[in-house]
Amino acid sequence: MRLRALLDSEALGLRLLGGTDELDRTVRGVMTTDLTDPSRYLSGGELVLTGLAWRHGPQDSEPFVRILAAAGVAGLAAGEAELSGAGVPEDLVRACARHRLPLFAVDEDVAFATITEHVVRQVSGERAGDLAAVVERHRRLMSSGPAGGGPDVVLDLLGSDLDLHAWVLSPTGRQIAGTAAGAAGGRLPAQLRAQLAGEHLGALRGGRPGPHRVTLPAAGGGVTYSLFPVGGGRDLRETVLSDWLLAVEADAGEWPPERLDLVHGVTQLIAVERERRDAARSVRRRLAQEVLELVQAGAQPGEIAARLRVAVPVLLPGTGAAPQWQVVVARVEWEVPYGQPGIAGGPVAQAMLEEMLAGADRDPADRIAVAHTGDEAVALVPLPALPARTGADGAPEPGTADSGTAGDRARKGAAESAGPGRGHSGGPGAETGATGLRASALLAAVREPLARALADDGRLTLGVSAAVHSPEGLRGALEEARHARRVAAARPGSVCAAGHEELASHVLLLPFVPDDVRRAFTARLLDPLRAYDHRHRAELVTTLEAFLDCDGSWTRCAARLHLHVNTLRYRVGRIEQLTGRDLARLEDKLDFFLALRMR
Repeated sequence: MRLRALLDSEALGLRLLGGTDELDRTVRGVMTTDLTDPSRYLSGGELVLTGLAWRHGPQDSEPFVRILAAAGVAGLAAGEAELSGAGVPEDLVRACARHRLPLFAVDEDVAFATITEHVVRQVSGERAGDLAAVVERHRRLMSSGPAGGGPDVVLDLLGSDLDLHAWVLSPTGRQIAGTAAGAAGGRLPAQLRAQLAGEHLGALRGGRPGPHRVTLPAAGGGVTYSLFPVGGGRDLRETVLSDWLLAVEADAGEWPPERLDLVHGVTQLIAVERERRDAARSVRRRLAQEVLELVQAGAQPGEIAARLRVAVPVLLPGTGAAPQWQVVVARVEWEVPYGQPGIAGGPVAQAMLEEMLAGADRDPADRIAVAHTGDEAVALVPLPALPARTGADGAPEPGTADSGTAGDRARKGAAESAGPGRGHSGGPGAETGATGLRASALLAAVREPLARALADDGRLTLGVSAAVHSPEGLRGALEEARHARRVAAARPGSVCAAGHEELASHVLLLPFVPDDVRRAFTARLLDPLRAYDHRHRAELVTTLEAFLDCDGSWTRCAARLHLHVNTLRYRVGRIEQLTGRDLARLEDKLDFFLALRMR
């Protein structure tokens, strides 16, 4: 399509600011960016959409426009939504005139997604020839919303018309949509989804924008998947934990240009659906933000309860009972080179929590309320209320849904949450039951893709509170989740989590022991054993660890190590001789236990 065709549609809200003589340029695609240097993502002929977040002063316009002109883009469209009525800056208008780059202003009432959809529809139709009908059917289905079938039906058309099996995945490996004729009737195995997501995120963080090709072992040989990013164009650290990917069971390196154009067009249409779903979360996000602000401001319980009563029908439709609540706090931190702008971690952590807390077959917008403040995100996770139980006098027993004090209920929730059977099925989207969720289970199936996304310069830490049953308990739950997150932050690794149950354990104290004290303590107790093991291969450290793990039981420890009891007694005697400690004494057992934990 030609640039001038964009001015024919009033619905696009475009106003030409310069470049009248260049309107016959051909538009081959569209890209949204706020990067100061987007050249790595440009191939020429794009209409570039920008919100001007890269511009911090008049001096920034010239280098930005110079980069676009050198890349051969067709034109630049600047959004006015964030300009407070001031209009597109004159320095940008002059820079575009110098480089003969057509410049448009985008009305503040028009979303970039509207322009993207229009350009993709036009360009794909012109390039794909007989595939234009497929693109048009995709567009109609996507624009018709949920009633039209959404991404699943779009991918089914790819399968029926082009024999392409494809799936839309979240960065955690959660399946958003899939071709019905593909693997397992449209559902990929969880391990494969996590592996594909991890490969894709690792390639993105490695500087390869896609599509990425990966061959994975399968029965009868390897299967090649081509992985296409859905969305993008902004700073990768802001989007890598939230943007979707399209996985196609085929080798895109063997495709003709027309087919590549078609699939790229489909990813842009799916990106529109991604934005639509993201907008649907706004009500829940606002509710969570309001509750969080009330809790942090020390509002009266009655005021918090009133806001929670508004939240319950939205988050748990169809239930009249006041639920239990758990609080999850997450923080995403990036190492930023000196002199470069920082990345706000709160919105990134918010998107990540929404994905991790989503149901396996449910969009995060359905039930999860996540707010963000500063560099952290806070999730309110509703749990079904405990059924009321009555005592002999007919009154509700303490700790049930209708019982007396908030303290009773909070303690009951904490005790049940920490007890056997707590948790869920593991993996992204596991459901939360009446007894709550565990921090370790939240990360069970998503640790690999998250670690690939965070690479060497990012870190995600997570803390989970016990369940509480009243507005009075929310403030304590928030502090509990924040304390648990700080425990997780003291651990090594790029993805770490801790739960409230660890706050009543030595686990809470160990991370905050200074490093020099830790080293001195462990060296005094364990170095003699390590030196002896090195000289004699005696495995004294392994024996000590097993002996403590078996609670000092000679028979159980000997069976675990496949030793005769007399041999075990000899080794323990040697440990006592080398260290001057007595493993029959509780204090010495405790010292050894802590030393092993602080290694």
